[in-house]
Amino acid sequence: MQKFLFLLLSLVLLGPLGIDLYLPAIPAIALGLNSTEAVIQSSISLFILVMGLGQLVAGPLVDKFGRRPIAIIGVVIYLAGAIVAATAIAPWMFLLSRVIQGLAVCCTSVVIFSGVRDRMSGNDAARAYGFLNGTLNIIPALAPLIGGLIAQYYGWRAPFWALAGYTLAVMLLVIFKLPETRPEGTQNNTGLPFRQYARILFNARFITFALVNAGAMGMALTYVSLAPTVLMNIAGLTPLEFSLVFGANGFWIMGMSFIANRIIRKVGRPVCLKTGGILMFIGCLGLIAGITLVPPAEQTATWLYMLPVASACAGLAFLMGPATSYALEPFSAEAGMASALVGSVQMAGGALLGFIAMALPLQPKLSLALVMLAGGCLAMLARRASKKSTGRLTRLEQ
Repeated sequence: MQKFLFLLLSLVLLGPLGIDLYLPAIPAIALGLNSTEAVIQSSISLFILVMGLGQLVAGPLVDKFGRRPIAIIGVVIYLAGAIVAATAIAPWMFLLSRVIQGLAVCCTSVVIFSGVRDRMSGNDAARAYGFLNGTLNIIPALAPLIGGLIAQYYGWRAPFWALAGYTLAVMLLVIFKLPETRPEGTQNNTGLPFRQYARILFNARFITFALVNAGAMGMALTYVSLAPTVLMNIAGLTPLEFSLVFGANGFWIMGMSFIANRIIRKVGRPVCLKTGGILMFIGCLGLIAGITLVPPAEQTATWLYMLPVASACAGLAFLMGPATSYALEPFSAEAGMASALVGSVQMAGGALLGFIAMALPLQPKLSLALVMLAGGCLAMLARRASKKSTGRLTRLEQ
């Protein structure tokens, strides 16, 4: 079983590496392709948007054709996307590479979590999901440092060639080692289950809590997209210094996620939602205060940006777990489709929120503050819904 988890781990890394590895090189990519940083930054939201929407298609394909074939196809497509990025000579080619790799991660993500569901259950499955999700938190802390060092010495194309090399190794592992885990009795859909998706999506409880995840993801994506501009172009950090600051925030999120998971049983999910919303609001107010109250000559200080970001990221850690559990609770008989839809709303909704914020004629800090405000408002609305839900459950038990 450990070998199986190692194989899944190698696939899990493709998602965060496709985003975080090239963050320190965004200014160099824009310069090398005669583009603007805004265009290159938008590639991150584009990647997540494609990945979010594509999961709705990948789910039925994995059930119909099997886990292993779709995994192989996904890795091959991902490799092609890395090569397109490494050889791009125009902005449109770079954006195309993000679309290609986003489509690939749709396939590998569904294979990963379907494989765990096929092989494990109960506590074993919970530990496996925790192990894989924990990896997703570690990579954003380390990948920018690795990518920044590679780009600093070998140019901005080098991280993508390194990613292509890693993907080639993963492809060989998947081809020769990954077993097929699809149960024989798996139901196959002849097409996309539009009716089931629509019924779940238009459930008021589901969409209320799923949008909390979208708001949190939108905050994270906007921060990730704008951080190179704020920290390197405005604050004057070198790519290596940026990588260290960005990585430190990644470890901060890991720590806050651990704390949130430990205290949720003691304080309850509604309190966690309220706490997450308040932390988002604090982050928003911190960014606005730094712009309006601090003299312009001192506004480039790194801590004026990172402290509000740290508050909002702590809010994200308190929001994601409770919101996801509330959204999925009514759908125990169709947890697979509901889970896919939660992921799609989270990623696609977050990407759209990030697109809108960055498209507005605002300075980067105000764009991020706006998304934090939206995330806090969505959290507070969900907190009210959670209290009503708890009250209904109490009356039913009585």
